[in-house]
Amino acid sequence: MGLFDFFSKEKKETLDKGLEKSKESIFGKLSRAIVGKATVDEEVLDELEEILISSDVGVGTTVKIIERIEARVARDKYTSVNELDRILREEVAALLSESSSVGVTDSFETEHLPKPYVIMVVGVNGVGKTTTIGKLAHQFQHRGHKVVLGAADTFRAAAVAQLKLWGQRVGVLVIDHGMNTDPSAVAYDALKKGVEIGADVIIIDTAGRLHTKVNLMNELGKIKRVMQKVLPDAPHEVMLVLDGSTGQNAVIQAREFTKATEVTSLAVTKLDGTAKGGVVIGISDEFQIPVKYIGVGEKMDDLQVFNREEFVDSLFKK
Repeated sequence: MGLFDFFSKEKKETLDKGLEKSKESIFGKLSRAIVGKATVDEEVLDELEEILISSDVGVGTTVKIIERIEARVARDKYTSVNELDRILREEVAALLSESSSVGVTDSFETEHLPKPYVIMVVGVNGVGKTTTIGKLAHQFQHRGHKVVLGAADTFRAAAVAQLKLWGQRVGVLVIDHGMNTDPSAVAYDALKKGVEIGADVIIIDTAGRLHTKVNLMNELGKIKRVMQKVLPDAPHEVMLVLDGSTGQNAVIQAREFTKATEVTSLAVTKLDGTAKGGVVIGISDEFQIPVKYIGVGEKMDDLQVFNREEFVDSLFKK
């Protein structure tokens, strides 16, 4: 069992339920668009384009999907509107498999990963960053991995307190220096402690917003350099947490953070309760960064490893 596949067997019902609003929104609109139509014509494709854009798939990605469907319709000469949902599902899955999301849910054997494995978590305040870290810590620990958390978002007292609370709740060690302290020093101490106690995973929380991109870049760069004094190859992963319910705002945040630092994985939270689930497709396609986790509910295990086939199935099945 790999270090990252320990919750990929989440019940499909949770995923279905979490994406229900997005699915209903897409298919409600699609049903109205094809009423009285027999074949997939230009008008149906125009309607589908509007539906995908309004579901926060994004203009660039929507155009790609429509072009693929157009090519299929032209090739097949006659395509019934009844086949549209199947074709849509197949083309979106194909698009996701071409982005670097492919292989994310593949098993990593623990011996192939550096130990301790260091994840630096970035993202603006309010996206569910600290909650995501808490849920990850719980899931790692549940599988028997020793976890250390570093409370390096020292600009907000609430962030430090919240991470400490998660540490108590989950039963993992949290290294903190309180508020208005040097985030790099917290990261340094968290790595030192992690190495000392033989931790498997160290997760470092970082500040959600520094006034300018230059400040953010400098701060994250400094945290990385200081961590490398303890572990030369740290961090092994830089995870950006995005709030899926904000739709195109999440895309804007991804653009800002990918300019400020190297991001190697994405977690898209709060997909339950929103009709903007399509944003996962757009983000995955535009940034070519693996979407590793999606949040589809409040429970500890509702942070799921992103599985593109299951995601597309839940989002587009009738």
